[in-house]
Amino acid sequence: MTYEFRLADLGEGVAEGEIVRWLVRAGDTVRSDQPLVEVMTDKVTAELPSPVSGLVVRLCGEEGKVVPVGSVLVEILTEASAPATPAGTAPVTELPPSAPAAPASGVVFNPELPEAPPPTGSRRRATPAARRRARELDLEVPSIDGSGPGGRIRESDVLAAAESYTAAGPLVERVPLRGMRRVIAERLMDAQRNTAPYTLVDEVDFTELVGLRERVQPLAEKSGTRMTFLPFVLAALGMTLRRFPRFNARHDPESGDLLVYQQQHFAIAVHTEEGLVVPVIRNAETRNLMELAREVERVAALARNGRLAHEDLEGGTFSVSSVGSAGSLHGTPVLNSPQVAVLGIHRIAVRPAVRDGQVVPRRMAHLSLTLDHRYIDGFEGAQFLDSLRQLLEDPAVMLFSFSELRES
Repeated sequence: MTYEFRLADLGEGVAEGEIVRWLVRAGDTVRSDQPLVEVMTDKVTAELPSPVSGLVVRLCGEEGKVVPVGSVLVEILTEASAPATPAGTAPVTELPPSAPAAPASGVVFNPELPEAPPPTGSRRRATPAARRRARELDLEVPSIDGSGPGGRIRESDVLAAAESYTAAGPLVERVPLRGMRRVIAERLMDAQRNTAPYTLVDEVDFTELVGLRERVQPLAEKSGTRMTFLPFVLAALGMTLRRFPRFNARHDPESGDLLVYQQQHFAIAVHTEEGLVVPVIRNAETRNLMELAREVERVAALARNGRLAHEDLEGGTFSVSSVGSAGSLHGTPVLNSPQVAVLGIHRIAVRPAVRDGQVVPRRMAHLSLTLDHRYIDGFEGAQFLDSLRQLLEDPAVMLFSFSELRES
């Protein structure tokens, strides 16, 4: 029996997925629940497990290929009938004994026979890793000599060919736009096409907040939490949004209406090895400073470990991008559409400032606020940013208690 494992719907509105990485090869024996492939959608990245045990006879598509929901990903030869087919997958079909399953290359797979050399003039056979490396190095597969069985080209053959070409001139690395970078690119282009963005910038004196954080940090560490500047900014942001509720909103792409939310769901940008992801801290308006710090740590750890669930990325109402730790002095954050506002936090550094007629060293930083001009005018945006600046410069007026830090 051959079981066709298909790409099921991984989330509401998901129509396609990208094959990020194969976790098995043709000829592998797999057990039920063993991960077969890592797939990325515009919502989440997930490893898809096999519902059956058997022999992998075909992988349908190379890494980097985008396939629609319902497409066959893997064909598995089983000894017994496959289990009931879940919704969105294909039924099990029986192959005649004389017709074993064929791999994607069109060559009949038989684990008991040695790999035959390719016929003269046919397409050069290469492992998926070799083809991927050749694309990255902008090398043509047919020009590479293979050292594998039957002349099959391995990744080491590609690297050896690249070294031999180095003396002839510089190599150009081809970096495919796929995976997380592809998703980011599509969202950025969507934001640029469908919004009217503008950015306001203000300079903020963080001196008092730096001192407050230094006093709070030992109390937070006793409960195993690292207190960064971000929870303080989120607390001040929450208070400012209560005064300017229209900033805590999303636009309806179909009607154009502005949807203003009472709950504050903060989407915070986190840099990972795969690119930028924006997990959501939900109901921030109900959380105290310590709870905000813990939640920032939790979602950031999930993001960096690639463990974010679909719901961790959905429903944000206001975005925050903190790039100051990377050394950024100033920037213009891009809207996370359909949200209408995003705040950028930049490097805190000692700079000269005038206080009471004297030039003194202060901990200064820029805040940049990008807004959708269709819904929020510049005057209101300037008022919002100034209100936020006042809270950050005088954090003692923030309406929260530090008793939970001492009691935790």
